[in-house]
Amino acid sequence: MPCSYDVLIRGLSLDFIRVQTRIPLKFGNEVLSSVTCSRVCIEVEGKNGSKAKGWGETPLSVQWVWPSELPYAERHQALIEFSTYLSKRWTDFESWGHCLEIGHRLIMKDLPMALKRYNQSNRSGSEPLPWLAALVCTSSFDLALHDAYGVLHSVPTYQTYQPEFLPTDLSAFLDPAPNTNFSFRNRYPADFLVLNPRNDIPVWHLVGGLDPLDPSDLNGSEPEDGYPVHLREWIERDGLNCLKIKLRGNDADWDFQRILSIGRIAEQMKVDHLSVDFNCTVTDPAYVNQILDQLKREHSPTHQRILYVEQPFPYDLEENRIDVRSVSVRKPLFMDESAHDWLHIRLGRELGWTGVALKTCKTQTGAILSLCWAKAHGMDIMVQDLTNPMLAQVPHVLLGAHAGTTMGVESNAMQFYPEASSREARIHPELYRRRNGVLNISSLHGPGFGYRMPEIMHSS
Repeated sequence: MPCSYDVLIRGLSLDFIRVQTRIPLKFGNEVLSSVTCSRVCIEVEGKNGSKAKGWGETPLSVQWVWPSELPYAERHQALIEFSTYLSKRWTDFESWGHCLEIGHRLIMKDLPMALKRYNQSNRSGSEPLPWLAALVCTSSFDLALHDAYGVLHSVPTYQTYQPEFLPTDLSAFLDPAPNTNFSFRNRYPADFLVLNPRNDIPVWHLVGGLDPLDPSDLNGSEPEDGYPVHLREWIERDGLNCLKIKLRGNDADWDFQRILSIGRIAEQMKVDHLSVDFNCTVTDPAYVNQILDQLKREHSPTHQRILYVEQPFPYDLEENRIDVRSVSVRKPLFMDESAHDWLHIRLGRELGWTGVALKTCKTQTGAILSLCWAKAHGMDIMVQDLTNPMLAQVPHVLLGAHAGTTMGVESNAMQFYPEASSREARIHPELYRRRNGVLNISSLHGPGFGYRMPEIMHSS
């Protein structure tokens, strides 16, 4: 339905920024040592002819979005090419609407066609670019659109998810689960969001599979750059109270011992919360159940600290329809890589998943709609990181603040490439440095996502 607050995309620019890690980050069977970030600036026009620009950024994390035996360079180049291809499709899109409406049309309707066309013309005879990779390439455009919409109307983006700006209710985007009495009619995203969040947000630290836990794990190759190098140092420096444990998912003894070692450190250093991430490599729920049951028997303090289990099972939920209720009766079980959109979340709920880990890297539009569907059906919410540096950190943490999560937000760019965000950190110091176990968003003010881009661009 037309609205006086509708906007039209008038143009955009796309840049790629290479970032090197200070220490390696393990994703499944691969190791990330650098990442290319896609940065987009979109200009929109309002009904009265006024114009505004918005910014979006996403790390194109090849190893996460596209696990494969194809060479890294081939996959990386495909993400760059597809992002460039999308820039023309977004520039040529000629339809007015709210940022959520435009994002929905471009993601749910245009993106599948764009991906099919790209794979047919550019990936002939090779492995096709997967849907998760397409979403991540799209997210910087979508984030920039949501930012620009708020900037044009001189309000924070999260305030624009109310009916004053979005007269179309959620029934235009979402269908309830079958055999439920719930209706999305006369419901809006604002109904499911925390519109006035606290400034301080609990923050999770990622304990990677290669990360040293204490001085005995050091081998002399660690960087000497003034940042912590093992887990005990990080806990002490940042006052951490939440640890996410990356596991292998194909070596039960190693996974159990890793959880046990970190659990003992948590007990000694008074860290209250743990989560476990099995890296999507598990195919039998018994694998996870055995580890959880053994922890409960042999080290109940660690078992009690585990708030939830994250995505043990393969990415493709439709091809791997595993009944996971035996896991979710033991601990809350959160979808992550499988939660491409609300349709996948609906399927996940049918299979026994109880929560959703949202990521802005799968688009702001998708995150907002997925959040609404999940909350409407009693599912828990977390907001997980893609090691977001620079501008990518801002909407990521804002989503965590407004989502009403189980416990704060994961944020680990300060572990793996802290200096990449040095300019942004001068303007938002408490957003890029964890203190007393929290991040603080009080410096994010003004319209859109509150980046304060002029100040960032002129900081030195």
